[in-house]
Amino acid sequence: MARTTPLTNTEVKQAKPTLKDGKLIAKKLSDGDGLQIKIASNGTKSWILNFKCPYTKKMTSMSFGLYPAISLAEARKLRTSARELLAKGLNPKHEKDSKEQLEDEANSNTFQNTAIKWFEVKKTKVSQNYAIDTWRSLELHIFPKLGNIPLNKLTAPKVIDVIRPVSAKGSLETVRRLCQRINEVMVFAVNTGLVSSNALAGINKAFEVPKKNHMPTLKPNELPELMAALNTASIKIITRCLIEWQLHTICRPNESAGARWEEIDVEARI
Repeated sequence: MARTTPLTNTEVKQAKPTLKDGKLIAKKLSDGDGLQIKIASNGTKSWILNFKCPYTKKMTSMSFGLYPAISLAEARKLRTSARELLAKGLNPKHEKDSKEQLEDEANSNTFQNTAIKWFEVKKTKVSQNYAIDTWRSLELHIFPKLGNIPLNKLTAPKVIDVIRPVSAKGSLETVRRLCQRINEVMVFAVNTGLVSSNALAGINKAFEVPKKNHMPTLKPNELPELMAALNTASIKIITRCLIEWQLHTICRPNESAGARWEEIDVEARI
């Protein structure tokens, strides 16, 4: 069997369709080992690899793309990679299709699309107001610049740059919540198999921690002023009684608001 003479760059560049009976007809030039370049009647050139399918043992083909976007050297590299797969009993066309499918799926798994799926679950576990606040914060600060980016292309520096203007305004509590919510989306993505790991786990370390401002204390000599204000304040009687109850019992707000009659022994004053 005669050995095919490899193509040259000049041959590929100058190749034209065949002229027969006044019409242009497509033709193919072979580079060997199944690699061919097809010149269509309109002059378009495309790389094709012919090979025997390892499963069916029938001849089939796959495309490597158009020339000159794919050069002769690049087409040969693709041929080598395909031949390596064939040597392992794999169909290079199926492997290419599977890889492209995975890439398409990864590109469709944008941050915003994933956040929508996460939020469907999140809103069933929190109050309506909290859910609304959560989604609005993402719409305002995150989606405009990060919403259309695939999860596998999100990096910590990129996300930090988006949040930094919020931090510069001194809205550190908003920054904390954004970091928390972004990470909840990413953890959801990991748990549902959309990405293998959370690349944004430590973004909160790039910002200051919000300082807690404790409520000011009330000094004993200020109590008469407080009681006078309560008597003239435009508040419900139940609110006034609750404040007085706290002053008498020194209970915490939640304990006072949730107190039940069975928890009170009037006779023993306990």
